[in-house]
Amino acid sequence: MNIKLRSFTLNPFWVTGFVDGEGCFCVSFNKRASLKMKLEVRPSFSLGQHERSVDTLKSLQEFFNTGGIRYDKKEGSYKYEVRDLKSLNEKIIPHFEKYQLISAKKEDFERFKIICLLMKNSKHLNRQGLMIIIENAVKMNQSGKRKYLKEDLLRICGEVEGIV
Repeated sequence: MNIKLRSFTLNPFWVTGFVDGEGCFCVSFNKRASLKMKLEVRPSFSLGQHERSVDTLKSLQEFFNTGGIRYDKKEGSYKYEVRDLKSLNEKIIPHFEKYQLISAKKEDFERFKIICLLMKNSKHLNRQGLMIIIENAVKMNQSGKRKYLKEDLLRICGEVEGIV
């Protein structure tokens, strides 16, 4: 399928409003036995849209000058996503600090920002930093699906005594 994209300039206030309604700040975890803390922390910023709005996703990608667009078979939609920590800290977070969210998503963003800063400073590589990350992550997007419960995450990284 060929999709013809048309590019248009986005207003930063419009971008924030659109993300306030459609975007997601997320932190996921994967078990990684090879890592000291046994958990890989994966922050991401994403926004999904139907095929007919893929132009909007392309414009967001151009606006932030980072990220990628992929087809999400599970959702049957296209997704704009930024996962690399440098882009999150240098492009995504500064935008939403300057052009602030106003919905409940603002609280998720604030927690996301803390997590990304901790990771930038390599705090996810020690127990104390990872505990702060887990505490913040489990309070984000509480209506969403979770691969691991908080107790599972603590167990994986050995925080719960006797259960490793």
